[in-house]
Order: sequence, then structure tokens, then C-alpha cells
Amino acid sequence: MTTMDTATTTSATGTDTGRLRDSARRHLFQHFTRRDQRDADFPVFTRAEGCHLISTDGKRYLDGLAGLFCVNMGHGRSDIAEAGAKQIHQLAYASNWGMVHEPAVAAAELIAELAPGNLGTTFFVNSGSEAVETAIKFARQYHRSQGQPQRTKFISRKMAYHGVTMGALSVTQLPKIKAPFEPLLDGVRSVPNTLGYTGDCGPAEELDIIQAYEKVIQEEGPETIAAIFAEPVQNGRGALVAPDGYWKALRAICDKYGILLVSDEVICSFGRLGYWFGEGLTGVVPDIITFAKGSTSGYAPLGGMIAREELVDQLYASEQGGVFTHGATWGGHPVATAVAHANISAMRDEDVLGNVQRRGPGLRADLDKLAAAHRSVKDVRGTGYFYALELMADRDSGREFTDEESLKVLREILPASFERTGVILRGDDRGATMLMVSPPLVAGEEELSELVHGIDGMLSDVEAAIG
Repeated sequence: MTTMDTATTTSATGTDTGRLRDSARRHLFQHFTRRDQRDADFPVFTRAEGCHLISTDGKRYLDGLAGLFCVNMGHGRSDIAEAGAKQIHQLAYASNWGMVHEPAVAAAELIAELAPGNLGTTFFVNSGSEAVETAIKFARQYHRSQGQPQRTKFISRKMAYHGVTMGALSVTQLPKIKAPFEPLLDGVRSVPNTLGYTGDCGPAEELDIIQAYEKVIQEEGPETIAAIFAEPVQNGRGALVAPDGYWKALRAICDKYGILLVSDEVICSFGRLGYWFGEGLTGVVPDIITFAKGSTSGYAPLGGMIAREELVDQLYASEQGGVFTHGATWGGHPVATAVAHANISAMRDEDVLGNVQRRGPGLRADLDKLAAAHRSVKDVRGTGYFYALELMADRDSGREFTDEESLKVLREILPASFERTGVILRGDDRGATMLMVSPPLVAGEEELSELVHGIDGMLSDVEAAIG
């Protein structure tokens, strides 16, 4: 792996750290940050290398969440950084409105080579939320262009997270983050997620989690449904892997009723599951893929929607179409797309997906061993380099956390444990008390051992604090 030279970088003093924290509290509006987190002595990071972040006081932390499920290639890659720097000097900005520039074309070509089936046209935006927003708008305008303007409704799964912009938030099914912004889009229905179903559960079309789609479609009217949104592995509720045949049954339902199937792969694409895209796991080619995070490994903001080429052609060819009425100043930015091309090329050339496929089963086995050894682990779910550990007070007696205990675990015990162990993960309260695990895809034996050792310590801390 090519890394930046960090040997000459010095750490800030404790005074500098305190000043930065105080300034952040006053001037920096932090994302999804509670008051108690804002008031705490949160880490202030100054540099990073490989799978580790380094704070202003010089402490190294294993980045066990890959930033936010995004730093797939690890930190400090000079080749990826240099691709962005070179592009800034050569062409810092040009739009994709009625013109194009080389980096966006090259990135779109590379994505088309890797995407499944005939998903060959990419619309670039700046984030995962914007990617989902784009898919919502495209689905509606596509159906309108085909003479079906009544297709305005969407279906998504309970506890699913699809983003924070108003359209993406509408298809998100997490009540706590929706409530402050309601009313949202009308015509969005939910169906059960796949919690409790994994592996061979019998014929998928006979499962209630598939039949629920048919029920909702019939209640709303098949002619009114624009698209179904689903993640190959659902993040909300904790790394839910669908049972065998689920996606093929879902594909059949969409084909039956003329509904677009949107695979939201903001987390799952570009290697997180050991494949370029979710089709490697599900065996199903969707109509649309949304992506973001891993496309640049966090080195630049970029997201996008990949659509089947004929859908785009049909929209353009229609008398009611002719243009996709959507865009953004920074969409397909030259620097971001140059970074994406360098990142994806390095991922391919260094067989990073192979690393996930080879080491993922061992990581899962180690997590299962931790679960067997700790009474606080209720379940382990996930695949590739993407897992959730669902926690409880005592598996042996079947005692779940009380509400107060859950808050204590998430807001006190785990944050202190991240600091003590030097391993950064994410506590999650969406439907249960969970610990999310998502290391950089370049993590090898040493980093994974450090990760597992850190989780072992976290679980011990939980059990020591919760009787």
C-alpha cells in the first residue's frame, strides 16, 4: 500500500487540543451529535495512516468503522491524494451540464465496466443521500415519461436508513430521525425487514416478508408504485443479510408489476461485502444502484446513481421526457471523479476485494467466538467486512437491557471503552443495542487481531458495568 510520509508530522499540545475542542463546540455544528457528546472530551484527529487515526495528543486509534463505512482503501494513500492534487492543477472545475470533462467520463466508464448487467449510465452527485434523492426523482420522472404519471409511490423496509435529504428521508424507515421533519413525501409504505430470516428458510416467495410486498402493492394499486428500495445488507437494525432467494423473489415482483428495483448500495458497494456491487451477494441485477462512500474511500465527496442504459434512453426518447430535470453544481466534480477513478483502480489492481473474501470468513468466526464467550452478545450478523453485534444484559438468563441500561451502554460504557481500547466502532440504537463493525477493506491479520481484541475488551466492559 502506498502511504504518505507522516514521520515529520508533530502532534499538538494538550492546550491546542483543548482550544480546538472549545472552538468546535462554539463554531462547528457537528453532525448527528448529542449535547452530551458535544460537551465531552471528544478526540481531535490530526492525521491518519493505514487503518489508524492519530489524535492531536499522539494516540493511535484503530479505525474499526472505516470512518463511516467509507475508508475502504485505508488512510494516507499518496497515489489517491496525488490524483486529486494533479486534477486541481489541471482542471479544478467544469460542470456536466451540456458538456463533460475527462475525469467524470473516465470514472463513469470504469464504473460501467464493473457494474452488473446493463447498468451502464452513472449520474454523479456528492453523497449517499443525494444518490437516493436522485433515484427517487429519476423513478418518478421515468414513469411520467412513459405515460404513467400516477406511479409516484415507494416501498422500503422497516428500520432502513436511506439518507437525510427530504426525499431520501421519506423512504427511510427510522421514526426518530423522521419525526422532526414531518410531513415528508406522501405515498411511502414500509414492509418488514429480514430480521430473523437467514440462509435457507424455504421457498422465498412463500415467506411473509416477501408476501408483505404483494399485500402493500395490492392495497396501494400496482399502477401507482414507482420503485422499491432495499439494501443488499440492511444497515439499520444491524447488518441484516436476506435469506436465500429473497432478492430473486423481489426481482420477480418488480418485473410482474413494472416497478423499478433500487438497490441502495451506499455502504455495500465497492467491496464492503467482498464484491464490487450487491449483485455478487444477491445474484440479482437491479434497475438502479445508488452508491457513495467506498467509491472514493472518503478521499473526496462523491455519490451517484447507476441506471440501466435503456431506462435512460427511454426517458430521453419520450415526448414527455427529453431531459432529466435534476442536477447540482458539484455533481461529477473533476477532482472527486479523478479521486474515484484512482481509488477504484487501486482497489482492482491490488485485489482488495479478494482480501475481503479471504479474510471475511475468519473475521466472522472470531466474532462468533467472542459471542460464545460473552453473555452480553445476543447475535452476530453480517458478511464480508460488515457486521453487527446485537447486545443484551445476559444471554444465559434471557435478560434484555432496560431502557436505562441501554442508554448507559451506548452513551457511557462504549464511548469510554473505545477510548480505553483505542478501537473506534459505533454504538447503534436503531431497534436494539448494537455494536457496528466495519474495518477498512485493506485490513490484514494484524489489524483484524487488534480489532477483535478491542471488541473483546468492550464486551467485558459492558458486562462489568451491567449486572
